[in-house]
Amino acid sequence: MLRIRDIKLPVTGQAGIIMDKIADILCLDKIYPGNSYPDYSYKVLRRSTDARKKPDIYYVYTVLVIIGDEDERKIISYFDKNSKSSAVRKKRERIITDDIVTFTVPECGSKELKDRPVIVGAGPAGLFCALLLARSGFCPLLVERGEPVDKRTRTVEGFWNGDKLSVRSNVLFGEGGAGTFSDGKLNTLTKDISGRNSFVIKTFHEHGAPSDILTDAKPHIGTDKLKAVVKSMREEIINLGGKVLFNTCLTGIVADERIRKVELTDLTDDRKYTVDTDICVLAIGHSARDTFQMLYDLGLTMSPKSFAVGFRFIHPQSLVNLWSYGTKDPDEQGLPPADYKVTNTASNGVRVYSFCMCPGGYVVDASSETGRICVNGMSEYKRDGRYANSAIIAAVDPDDFIQSVVPKDHPLAGMHFQRMIEEEAYKRGDGAVPVQYFSDYADNKETHEVRDLSDCVKGNTRCANLRGIYSDRIDEAIIESIRKFGYTRKDFDACDTIMAGVETRTSSPVRIERGDELESDIKGLYPCGEGAGYAGGIVSAAVDGVRCAVRIIEQYHYVK
Repeated sequence: MLRIRDIKLPVTGQAGIIMDKIADILCLDKIYPGNSYPDYSYKVLRRSTDARKKPDIYYVYTVLVIIGDEDERKIISYFDKNSKSSAVRKKRERIITDDIVTFTVPECGSKELKDRPVIVGAGPAGLFCALLLARSGFCPLLVERGEPVDKRTRTVEGFWNGDKLSVRSNVLFGEGGAGTFSDGKLNTLTKDISGRNSFVIKTFHEHGAPSDILTDAKPHIGTDKLKAVVKSMREEIINLGGKVLFNTCLTGIVADERIRKVELTDLTDDRKYTVDTDICVLAIGHSARDTFQMLYDLGLTMSPKSFAVGFRFIHPQSLVNLWSYGTKDPDEQGLPPADYKVTNTASNGVRVYSFCMCPGGYVVDASSETGRICVNGMSEYKRDGRYANSAIIAAVDPDDFIQSVVPKDHPLAGMHFQRMIEEEAYKRGDGAVPVQYFSDYADNKETHEVRDLSDCVKGNTRCANLRGIYSDRIDEAIIESIRKFGYTRKDFDACDTIMAGVETRTSSPVRIERGDELESDIKGLYPCGEGAGYAGGIVSAAVDGVRCAVRIIEQYHYVK
């Protein structure tokens, strides 16, 4: 199996060039005299963008070469025999002959499971865990406190248009999890040594995500398409014998040395009941604060975890395009709307960086608790909005979790720290998303008027002073960093740059400890995904759901 990496081509006028590039790298003219090349073709495995020499922009490809086995052996033999040539060695360095790692679901184990496993949370971790268990005959019960995605969408849009917040179904709770109302980013920093990352992306594609997620170096689905994808995944789970309960919350666990029952509450009528089970996967998400408290009260071992806090910064998408591509209109070259990534360690030692950058998207009111406010970023698949936004956040750790509810080393200190910040932001904005010009934030004075923000913010906004919501240390680090980013990206720190607050739900503030078998202190209870502290995005959460499902499948088989 031959793969070739680093095939660099201009973004325009590529027709036919890539085949010539492949022939050159494989030295086919040397191996087959008279250019009597064998039949071959290629499949693009990955495509990234190289804009280092803008405005000359290039696509960089990794391709799979589809060629006969005998010809493949002949090509490798040529490189082995001519390894002393530096030109041949340079080409050989771009050729990969290792097999592509693929993920396979293991056979079911020998232990009998008489009650169906319960998965709590229908975000990426819970959906993928339930899907694999369903495909292996376990008929899982998937429990979600929020609504199915279609109804959830109507509820969220109603909230953005002035309806009362639903604390059980909102931007953070409901089918698909918090990622449903985001950019649907599928890039991850974790290496795919097990093939699980690729499995997750392929599964999204099987359920209706665009085909370009299979090859793009920075794949995204977009909130508009992701809604249909998670609905399709739910339908497969049900078709395979699984069951999905919406508007249903985990409110208790009955256990001795291992789990025996879960207590569920139907949130439509507040009816409590128990379900027998020996397996429960806690894919609860990073904002299930009542569940965190319940698990702590149960005596589960938990610890505070570092995360990051900050604000959303809004810039014209044309400006972001100019930073990245050297042109305001990338459509002319067939390029997608540009993104960016920035990072800085401030002089006071605080690390500040961009997070969840949304080209052509919106800042959204992502509140989930009454009297508290937080924001997130969201883009649709085309990313064709006029404005881009990104969280600019400062890393915080347990030493920063100063609040009045629990000691700062308490497992739930980070959660209470988030709540304190969100309460203050709610007050500053009088219940709406508080917004401010960067120049006023830097000068510590309230912004009194901004333009209509309906083309870049979902939800009501109100001018305020965001300074002092965080500590002086965090404020100073953000101001210093924004000004530094302005050195390399002109007008990043422009006076009229809009900030929106607050970004607090970047990741879980707690870790629910688990052992090598992925179980907590209680046998059969599997903390999983971002909420449990073992992931940091859609793909990594989904992969952790796969990991937990595999561990269950390897040990058990379900007796219907």
